Amino acid sequence: MAGIPRPAPLFEWALVAGTYRARAHNYDNLTSAVRKILRGYRREETIRFLAFRSHWQFDATFCTPGEGHEKGGVEGEAGYFRRNHWVPVPQAADLDALNAQLLAGCRADEARVIHPRPHTVGEAVTIERASLRPLADEPFDLQEISFPQVDGAGCVRVKTNPYSVPAPVGTTVEAKLGSAHVELWADGHCLARHERSYVRFLPVLELEHYLDVLVRKPGALAGSTPLAQCRARGLWPASYDALWAQCIRRHGKQAGTREMIGVLQLARIHGPAALQRAVEAALTWGCSDQAAVRQLLLTAGRERPVIEPIAIGPALTHYHRALPSVAEYDTLVSREVGP
Repeated sequence: MAGIPRPAPLFEWALVAGTYRARAHNYDNLTSAVRKILRGYRREETIRFLAFRSHWQFDATFCTPGEGHEKGGVEGEAGYFRRNHWVPVPQAADLDALNAQLLAGCRADEARVIHPRPHTVGEAVTIERASLRPLADEPFDLQEISFPQVDGAGCVRVKTNPYSVPAPVGTTVEAKLGSAHVELWADGHCLARHERSYVRFLPVLELEHYLDVLVRKPGALAGSTPLAQCRARGLWPASYDALWAQCIRRHGKQAGTREMIGVLQLARIHGPAALQRAVEAALTWGCSDQAAVRQLLLTAGRERPVIEPIAIGPALTHYHRALPSVAEYDTLVSREVGP
């Protein structure tokens, strides 16, 4: 599954159909739940998992390490789902899209009948729901909270990875680490939201966060890591390179790149989709500066008035004049001009 990070801890999907069982759940010795394996079935659980169990009010038991058959029913159902819904290996852009495929497969299995039971899976869930306790009134926040500071590179370090954030150096932000995304907050506002990286020490940078700095140093844009990551994620269309090249031809390398950075900054107000349409329209009209793209964004969606040509009647033919010619000036080119 190209581009798919490893899934979130299994206990994040312990809740089923808006209810939970008032009994123990069986788990493998996943590191998000077990801090240390003690003698027998005793485990030293992590603080987050203890808080999770306390909130939803259930107990947990853990299998013997390496003995997955102790919860064979779960393993068997996982194998059935994989063979029937994930063969061939599914393709998804991110974990959210993969979870959507997982949910669709679960919904499809509600019509399945497990022999020799008389009811479908969906009917059995409905019957069982009557014996389950209701959920707590408030949800449990599964995100891990930390408070890193912005470094000189405009990033904060969450776990092992630096994530870019549009905040001054030294600012303390609230980092909310989820299974698929990392959110960076300050003063009650979400400053940035990144896809979580599971590659250790890999910087996750957003080009938009560095545009204000690149305006002062436009020569750094072409070889910058944020631009390379933007291209790798498919967020840099070919039309941007075409407009950038036109800006450089018209204004020079430094000024032309600065014009292109100004064009990219327009996405903060109008959004990336509208900006891409405006850039493509600018290329059609032969425009090559920030002001033209801004005007196209401001007038997008407006009806342009249709100007009808004015018919010239016979009375106006008296004012017809032949177009002037500048051919006489060409004779001056062949003459030598004295000192």
